[in-house]
Amino acid sequence: MRRRAAAEGGNVAQGEPLSAIAVSGIVFALICGGTLLGMLLRSRLPEHHLSTESKEVVRLATALVATLAALVLGLLVASTRSTYEQTSSQISRMTVDAVVLDWLLAEYGPETAPLRQALRDTMGAMADSIWRPDSRVVGPFHANGASEAAYYKIQALVPHDAVQRALQARATQIATDLAQTRLLLFAQPADAISTPFLMVLVLWLALIFMSFTIFAPPNGTVAVVLFVCILSASSAIFLILEMGSPFDGLMQISSDPLRNALGPLTVVSR
Repeated sequence: MRRRAAAEGGNVAQGEPLSAIAVSGIVFALICGGTLLGMLLRSRLPEHHLSTESKEVVRLATALVATLAALVLGLLVASTRSTYEQTSSQISRMTVDAVVLDWLLAEYGPETAPLRQALRDTMGAMADSIWRPDSRVVGPFHANGASEAAYYKIQALVPHDAVQRALQARATQIATDLAQTRLLLFAQPADAISTPFLMVLVLWLALIFMSFTIFAPPNGTVAVVLFVCILSASSAIFLILEMGSPFDGLMQISSDPLRNALGPLTVVSR
């Protein structure tokens, strides 16, 4: 149902894709490698390459790349956060629609008891189709047969008065909204970073940290500060990938509200 990031958070590829933690760990290692490379270059470069003029040129160039990287990271975090919240809102809307649909059927009359029970039986299957284990793999949309049967049974109801006709019409509309929201969740593209894009972003970050260590003598303070900054940059990549996968991972949207939206069936005679 969801298109997930493949290796390094990219497009869907063959095999099991890496998790956001694994990808951010790889990013952390690559940036650390760039930092260590800068330390190595410092010990190998001739002294005239480390002059004040050279430092100024490198500082200005690094500031440009750092600005680009900061803008890209900020925009990606904002974009994935917006998509994550939109998806969470759609799940909340499905939960509300299910409760309203059950209430409308209850108001229609006791003859809708089988329909209301069918609705309860389909909630778990509906949640499983969204939070399914293979959600990382792109595939064709599969309709929920039980949901379709319930929809047709709502249409097949024979109202006896104006109130029941209004309730049937509203129930049909709510059932349609439920199906449309589920289809929107399937059709919504994944908000994850493509592999080439991530590679360029990591290259920028590695170059930035490499430039820091080329001109800064290594010491404990510098090492601690660089470690914290590299960890922060890797954490930003982690957040982007996690929010781009709202149905799996550590930050996945909970399925409990949708699964437990309807309590035990109670039938009240009109």
